[in-house]
Amino acid sequence: MKLITFEKNNVQYLGLVKSNKREVVDLNKLGVIEKTMLEFIKSTTGEKLKELSQKAEGVVGEDIERVTLCAPIPVPEQDIICLGINYMDHAEESAKFHNEKFEGERPYAVYFSKRVNEAVPHGGLIESHKEIVDSLDYEVELAVVIGRDAKNVAKEDAYQYVFGYTILNDVSARNLQTRHKQFYFGKSLDGFTPMGPWIVTLDEFNHPLSLKVQARVNGELRQNSSTDKLIFDIPHVIHELSQGMTLKAGTIISMGTPSGVGMGFEPPKFLKSGDVVECEVEGIGVLKNIVL
Repeated sequence: MKLITFEKNNVQYLGLVKSNKREVVDLNKLGVIEKTMLEFIKSTTGEKLKELSQKAEGVVGEDIERVTLCAPIPVPEQDIICLGINYMDHAEESAKFHNEKFEGERPYAVYFSKRVNEAVPHGGLIESHKEIVDSLDYEVELAVVIGRDAKNVAKEDAYQYVFGYTILNDVSARNLQTRHKQFYFGKSLDGFTPMGPWIVTLDEFNHPLSLKVQARVNGELRQNSSTDKLIFDIPHVIHELSQGMTLKAGTIISMGTPSGVGMGFEPPKFLKSGDVVECEVEGIGVLKNIVL
């Protein structure tokens, strides 16, 4: 099931994309009283999702081309939890860019957070912040949406706490990242979190995941990998983090990016105004944005 947040007449609504992939059904028409995706996630069970999906097929929806998509969770309640250097090939290209020795192993996950005042929707603009950024970069990532509060979760139970998945472009200012020797500022500027185009619920996937992950810039394939190459997978991450913190329902965890980012080329291929960035994850779709 694909769930969206969409806008009409400056009002946001929750929607379900029907199986024909052409129609959107307003969840209010199916008896849903929650007004935001976060409220919906917190109050919804797997059985309720199945019931809504069946009901939606009997309802005439709106043409998906005639609604304005928002990011599925436009304003996350907390910073997004991100995985750094979670594909070995990206670890190698990152070390090369920063003139660091590549050790060839990652015994522990690298976690950082990304501030999001408002996520950028599919079709939205990526702000370039030219006054402070000279090395704007893209990172296609699978993002996990937690469905219920998770504390002390065993690895084998991890997927029971997943609501679904979306696509995230972890836009990064490499000069700020390098200057400050940490991720937070260089990845948290306004307009640096394109997300969407929707959340696809857990039941649509086989686990463990093995999904193609790709990024294109102006039609050129730059990143091309698969989630089965993650160093630390979803069960590991949920288990590890939940030992010391409660992962609240609605938490977004972005699982890291493979090689092929702009800084990995010689010379680097950083983004410029007018560039079209397409991030694709198999089973979810394509998140397309333009650099302002």
